[in-house]
Amino acid sequence: MFMVCGEALMDVFGAGDSADGVALDARVGGSPFNVARGLSRLGCETGFLSAVSTDFLGERLMRALREEGVDTGCVARLPAPTTLSLVGVDEHGVPAYAFHGEGCADRSLLPQHLRELPAAVRALHFGSYAMVVEPTAGTLRALAAAEKGRRLIAYDPNVRLNVEPALERWHATVQAMVASADLVKVSEEDLALLYSGRTAEAVARDWLSAGCTLVVVTRGADGALAWRRGERLQVTAPATAVVDTVGAGDTFQAALLCALGEAQALDAAALLALPAVRLEQALRFAARAAALTCSRRGADMPRAAELR
Repeated sequence: MFMVCGEALMDVFGAGDSADGVALDARVGGSPFNVARGLSRLGCETGFLSAVSTDFLGERLMRALREEGVDTGCVARLPAPTTLSLVGVDEHGVPAYAFHGEGCADRSLLPQHLRELPAAVRALHFGSYAMVVEPTAGTLRALAAAEKGRRLIAYDPNVRLNVEPALERWHATVQAMVASADLVKVSEEDLALLYSGRTAEAVARDWLSAGCTLVVVTRGADGALAWRRGERLQVTAPATAVVDTVGAGDTFQAALLCALGEAQALDAAALLALPAVRLEQALRFAARAAALTCSRRGADMPRAAELR
């Protein structure tokens, strides 16, 4: 079982002008929320760990999880509002986000809200701005540190400077999580924000030295790079008619975790020992899944049957 930890929110897209203003289309979202749904769609037993509002938008988030078969036993329900993310997409399908989340439920997770993890959980994934906004950030970072060595820890920074503009805050969080994580997946855009002027390989070497086992850098249409100790792998991305890239990184992470689970590589030792050809297959599967998401509107992640 995978347990995905982080934010849940509503992505609000413009849907054209209305008679008196602008029509809006609100859709369930949030990077970790998407990863959880993506894993479940691929046939992986998955749970979600977060705080979700008791308002009507929170109810819709919970219903979406249940409809996808995601276990919600580790979700804390809080009376705080649901975060709203206003999403604009440019002519290349690249999204820009404006977050409205101060005091919202997904930022309000406290240690006392945590429940005991199910014994079946073999891997935990942590991500995005939930790792930098307090008190949720401290709660989840402590959980990752406590579970290090007991379960596989995966992390995707998924930097959102319009949530937390201070790069030093993101740097500190990334360094703390790299020390806890076995697998770090990061986009080349995030690396450019965090470590301007440094190569992906140099950053990956630092993270491996800090205790990480596998570092994966996604490069959009150029595929992905991966590093283990003394080893570098590269995979290409399938040619795709891009509608937008919303949810592509989340899809990649979900598919990669699913493939590693099928390869019985959900602990640090197994991840390190996984033959290069099997790891490359997992990376190609993840790239193919992400490409399929890019070919349709929004974070519409593929199901297992679509990737067979």
